[in-house]
Amino acid sequence: MADNVSHRFDRLPPTPADRVVSERPSRQEVLEWWNERFGVDPAVFEDYSFWEKGAGKLWVFAGDVPTPITVEAVGLTALRVRQEHWKPTTDAVQRFGQHATKNVIELSDSEARTFIAGEDQQLAWDGDWGYLIVSRSIAGDTEPLGVGLYLHGELRSQIPKGRRREIDE
Repeated sequence: MADNVSHRFDRLPPTPADRVVSERPSRQEVLEWWNERFGVDPAVFEDYSFWEKGAGKLWVFAGDVPTPITVEAVGLTALRVRQEHWKPTTDAVQRFGQHATKNVIELSDSEARTFIAGEDQQLAWDGDWGYLIVSRSIAGDTEPLGVGLYLHGELRSQIPKGRRREIDE
């Protein structure tokens, strides 16, 4: 098995059978995770490549470049893996979350303001626990706001500190 190189982007292998770095997920596993967790059809990612830099930070890129590649960034961060539960990033949810058909919680105006401010809140939810796509209906469309962690009747905002906002009514 090859080693992970922390400062280099490596394309994810197509399938687990193609894996050369232990614990590196495959493209197939990433697509299955998005489909199983959020109902995002794998076809949504057809024109995207997936990359790992470091141990467990996956990036998605609209295009193709040679692998491996030593750059600071390529595309946007999409997932944190190599932990018990994979966690989507706010950027990935805001980019691909509109394609989700499950584990999406839609908030009211006041609930959305609380979420965007980075505050946790007690909410009723009859779906799966864990990471959810948090959304809000805006002008007749459902728009993903970010990632929430739902446990024991509480929605915990995962909005990064630098992106939190206080929004007045």
